[in-house]
Amino acid sequence: MSSLKNKLNRMKTHIVKEQDVKSRQITGLQQPVPSIPYLDMWQNANTSPYFLDGEYCLIREVHYPLAARHGKYCFADFPEAVAMWNNSPVCHPLSANGFHAQDLFFFDTETTGLGGGAGNTIFLLGYAFFTQSEVVLKQHILPEPGLEIPLYYSFLENINYTTLVTYNGKAFDWPQVKTRHTLVRDHVPKLPEFGHFDLYHAARRLWRDELDSVKLANVERDILGFEREGDIPGFLAPMIYFDFVERKNPEGLIGILQHNELDILSLITLYTHLTFQILQQDPLQSAKEKRMVGKWFEYIGEYDAALHTYERAAAANDLAAKHRLAFQMKRRKELGRAQMLWTEVAKQARHEIKAEACIELAKLFEHQKRDFKSAAAYTEKALEIYECFISPGSAGWRKQREEAEKRLFRLNMKMKKRGIN
Repeated sequence: MSSLKNKLNRMKTHIVKEQDVKSRQITGLQQPVPSIPYLDMWQNANTSPYFLDGEYCLIREVHYPLAARHGKYCFADFPEAVAMWNNSPVCHPLSANGFHAQDLFFFDTETTGLGGGAGNTIFLLGYAFFTQSEVVLKQHILPEPGLEIPLYYSFLENINYTTLVTYNGKAFDWPQVKTRHTLVRDHVPKLPEFGHFDLYHAARRLWRDELDSVKLANVERDILGFEREGDIPGFLAPMIYFDFVERKNPEGLIGILQHNELDILSLITLYTHLTFQILQQDPLQSAKEKRMVGKWFEYIGEYDAALHTYERAAAANDLAAKHRLAFQMKRRKELGRAQMLWTEVAKQARHEIKAEACIELAKLFEHQKRDFKSAAAYTEKALEIYECFISPGSAGWRKQREEAEKRLFRLNMKMKKRGIN
């Protein structure tokens, strides 16, 4: 009992008297003002309370000049990236065509667990947006479970943005917000309808073969040129939050706010970098990155953009890009150039791509040139590659081999019928 009294006495120095806290009147009714433990620590962290009908949340706000740098880019590069989209004829899932820099809303949350459902509480809603002169970053903090009405009211009262930018937010962050919002929707503004740029999927398309995983910290370090120092790992966030709820001392939670802040700032840099990659404005872009961008264009049906991007990668002697470029040439009925590219790939490439090039050459010789002997030779070459380099345990290997064997049998029958040795 005495230890508990001593602990309470120590905490008294951190408890702010009610009359020292200025209430924000929302409803016009006088409401009791809660005392905020450790308010001085919160204020030193650019955080202040937000009061609503006798309850409260906490809001942290920091500002960055556009000249500030985060990794490879200054924040001023982001409005330039948006302007580039507005001047590009390309239709792309990350295109900001029709938007201004101020329309985008860089958003991330911290929760009490990684699972979905109503049992998972969001305790931090963080976001950043651009003004004409700076980046404003705000974080809305849940002081304890049960105080979600002021949390969501403060978050939603001034939302006037068009498009979310997240990292896996389509699958996690925004569905979680929707789930938690349903619990308090009768007391807070409705959720706006957002467009959504999810940068996680973009990172996977471009760099999944280059990185151990495409978690944001890896992308920051290896792609964006930004490495965190002294950062609290995100997986500790739930434990730190529950400790804060119990003890009220925000020291650990402030570290989580800083972790979340870096996540959000990295979204700005990542969107900028992806724009420079996709629109071929990064002077350091590798041939492989060009090829992956080309494959993305091809996937979404932007064939002209895919062709031009593959040509840039092929100019750097990327054989896989030459292979994809040959498909584009075939599609455009430029069969002579397609044959030339596939012949080069069949001589110099390795394994699967080489086998694919041989099969494509076999198709050209069989159907366009009626040269069954050359078609058979390339088919045999492909079968040799399947035997030597492709795992016989894979279903893909079996299907490719079976198709090649059928092709060779058909070609041999055609040659036999025509008396070709």
